[in-house]
Amino acid sequence: MKIVDHIANAKKTLVSFELLPPIKGQSIQGIFNTIDPLMEFNPPFIDVTYLREDYIYKQHPNGLLEKVAYRKRPSTVATCAAIMNKYKVDAVPHLICGGFTKEETENALIDLQFLGIDNVLVLRGDARKSEGSFVPTPGGHAYASDLLQHVVNMNNGKYLHDYMDSTEKTDFCIGVAGYPEKHFEAPNLETDFQYLKQKVDLGANFIVTQMFFDVNKYKAFVDKCRAEGIHVPIIPGLKPLTTSKQLTSLPKVFHLDIPLELSKAVQACKNEKDVKNVGIEWMIQQCKDLIKIGAPVLHFYTMGNPEPTKRIIEGVF
Repeated sequence: MKIVDHIANAKKTLVSFELLPPIKGQSIQGIFNTIDPLMEFNPPFIDVTYLREDYIYKQHPNGLLEKVAYRKRPSTVATCAAIMNKYKVDAVPHLICGGFTKEETENALIDLQFLGIDNVLVLRGDARKSEGSFVPTPGGHAYASDLLQHVVNMNNGKYLHDYMDSTEKTDFCIGVAGYPEKHFEAPNLETDFQYLKQKVDLGANFIVTQMFFDVNKYKAFVDKCRAEGIHVPIIPGLKPLTTSKQLTSLPKVFHLDIPLELSKAVQACKNEKDVKNVGIEWMIQQCKDLIKIGAPVLHFYTMGNPEPTKRIIEGVF
């Protein structure tokens, strides 16, 4: 079922989860161990991320180094299939620009269609760790809007190669990312909204936000979207603060603000257990406030650790 239909049919705020596919060489059981404790909350869908390849350097006997592309977590599509088979819920794979040619993207979308996957979340993706900024793959898409257009084209029966006759239309429900505190590469919030509006006009069906810790910023983001003519569902992305190091690492990595009240509470903690409790309690209240203002789904970034998410949901409902 499409995410927009799950939301339309819901009588209360839904909960959903996002997780990482297994590291190469690891078992799918680790994914199941993350999902199992959360299934009692009846998530209608589960997201599976896609991380682009990076480079490793292989040393040869003659001492020369060879630059080799390496994808640490290569199994997004297979993980989605395993989740759907085991739990009978919708799996939402992320699609990214980096690391894929247009041909590879199209083939992946065909695989997803054959698997009965109804939803995709299209993203540009991050830069490689070894590069300072995003570098498109030769023959691939450079922007999320280009990738979005590719999916929309296939939904209209238009594939890359014009010589293909009698092409079947795909029917993906397409999500895109939104940034309540502005994408870090956008020159200003107004420009960021213009890009988001462009994606919705191209055919995006729902928005999932970057994590945030101030509900007022989500509300202002939603209000601005509505004022700009963006009327698709806007799903808040959520992750509790669980360690004191995250006071600096989360703003650095995700370009977000930590409210003063939360940072002071964390700094007053005597140990990391207290920090986790503070972060979870903050997120419980944040979720309650989100429900009050009509958030359609509470979407948790689990990062392979179900325990904080489980405690939060139990404290909310």
